[in-house]
Amino acid sequence: MSSVNSSAVSYAKTQSVGNATESGDRIVWVNLSLAFLPLATPVSDAKVLTGRQKPLTEVAIIVAEIETRDGFQGIGFSYSKRAGGQGIYAHACEIADALIGEDPNDIDKIYTKLLWAGASVGRSGMAVQAISPFDIALWDMKARRAQLPLAKLLGAHRDSVQCYNTSGGFLHTPLDQVIKNVAISRENGIGGIKLKVGQPNTAEDLRRLTAVRQTLGDDFPLMVDANQQWDRETAIRMGRKMEQFNLVWIEEPLDAYDVEGHAALTAALDTPIATGEMLTSFREHEQLILGNASDFVQPDAPRVGGITPFLQIMDLAARHGRKLAPHFAMEIHIHLAAAYPIEPWLEHFEWLNPLFNEQLELRDGRMLISDRHGLGFSLSEQARRWTTLTHSVGKRP
Repeated sequence: MSSVNSSAVSYAKTQSVGNATESGDRIVWVNLSLAFLPLATPVSDAKVLTGRQKPLTEVAIIVAEIETRDGFQGIGFSYSKRAGGQGIYAHACEIADALIGEDPNDIDKIYTKLLWAGASVGRSGMAVQAISPFDIALWDMKARRAQLPLAKLLGAHRDSVQCYNTSGGFLHTPLDQVIKNVAISRENGIGGIKLKVGQPNTAEDLRRLTAVRQTLGDDFPLMVDANQQWDRETAIRMGRKMEQFNLVWIEEPLDAYDVEGHAALTAALDTPIATGEMLTSFREHEQLILGNASDFVQPDAPRVGGITPFLQIMDLAARHGRKLAPHFAMEIHIHLAAAYPIEPWLEHFEWLNPLFNEQLELRDGRMLISDRHGLGFSLSEQARRWTTLTHSVGKRP
């Protein structure tokens, strides 16, 4: 081939290949909705018994549905228990138009853009909880586009995650019903039980814990959760009394931001310490991890701003040898826990089941990763009926 012809072929190849900016897909439509999921029975943990909160009667759910020019779709959600749902929804509505025209694959870029869109209200708390539905929806879309479950897109270490139940052990539930709930959970294939503690009468905590441990036997995985209601002195005393129960962990014994106190407990007790569910940014979790403040980290993807910051927390926690037990939202966290290198725990709450057409499957103490693409969920008609507000930007293709 002559040099002239060779140059012509090279030029033709150059002209036929567009750059990524020109050829990439684009977000053209975003829909937000606010729904209130009612709970059959008002729920109380230690924060209610100590007078700091009222019983929980409903959960606010903020859902983002995103669609692209090429017809790809993704669904994500955030939530709030008690106050805050309408605030998260309102801020999400304010920043939603920043997604229009963006390539949905550029998730980190979009996350940063949304942070700057609401920079005046900060980079934690409600500001990032409003970003969560968008970020989670984009990861859902990315996995669907790849025709993979999200866990497989991220790189799964396992096809199932050991799973414990929380919803049957709240403090509003009489002890005899807690015992019945324990039996039901085990029959349904649960792998661990968490019992709420932290009420003003510590003797009652120990009475309930003793009864549950006797019901389960010595070796069945059992955790307790004080929901931040102990001071340092009470926490160390109760921690020492609870050493006999062979607990997997003691959760939130102290205020969520007491890194120093949690570190002291972690060093003093044989029973592992777990905390982190109330933190709302990567930086807050960074302080917890670098401060050696717990054995288990418990990030919550909707609370920290979505899957993007959650993955940063996972990476840091793994590098420091921490175990992982994400809080709530098992529909999202099963995929993230499956991708964690150290064997994690998944928290089982059936509360959100009515929102989705699909359900997760329990078997032999573990929650299974389904073969459905993305997160593997679609919104139910019940979720639509519970919706009170909607807001859309852009135009569906």
